[in-house]
Amino acid sequence: MTNSSVLVLNRHYQPVHVTSVKRAFALLYIGAARVIEPDFSTFDFDSWADLAVAAEHDVIHTMTRAIRIPRVIVLQMYDRLPRTKVRFSRLNIYARDNNTCQYCAQQLPRTMLNLDHVIPRAKGGRTTWENVVCCCVPCNLKKGAKLAYEAGMKLLKKPERPRWNPTFRAPGGRIAYREWLPFLSVVDASYWNTELTDDDD
Repeated sequence: MTNSSVLVLNRHYQPVHVTSVKRAFALLYIGAARVIEPDFSTFDFDSWADLAVAAEHDVIHTMTRAIRIPRVIVLQMYDRLPRTKVRFSRLNIYARDNNTCQYCAQQLPRTMLNLDHVIPRAKGGRTTWENVVCCCVPCNLKKGAKLAYEAGMKLLKKPERPRWNPTFRAPGGRIAYREWLPFLSVVDASYWNTELTDDDD
């Protein structure tokens, strides 16, 4: 069980990474972290070690007792989020553009949206933050391989790289334990958060 994963939150309850059970217990033992349960109750090492262990709990055994393996810990002093590059993905383009067609201004469900190259690839346009926008299917068909003004359309705003940090993603886009769910924003990373390239439509 020592190879299980433990979700680590900063002191503002934001997920920052996933660690090993061994590291989680070390942080608990020195008082740098507390266990947090899905109901947001927290425990220091001693109070966690004193909890009763049920048959369904994963445990680690010491010389004198069995201790439940925590699934989520919250750091006591760390309040930052790791700085990482915002992935250039369908999900993040839709988030940047607020699920809104950048030509007709309709806010729509993602299933009714597409991506458009402002400067079409047929005219040398690249697949970059500065050249790809969220677009509804009718506007995408109307614009085709033309520039917006050639199709009698106008872009709402110039696209640019977002300045926000990405939300935490579990390794491999997979949520390992149900106890993580209250602390994560669950998305289908396989489609929406795949890095886009010039080869993608």
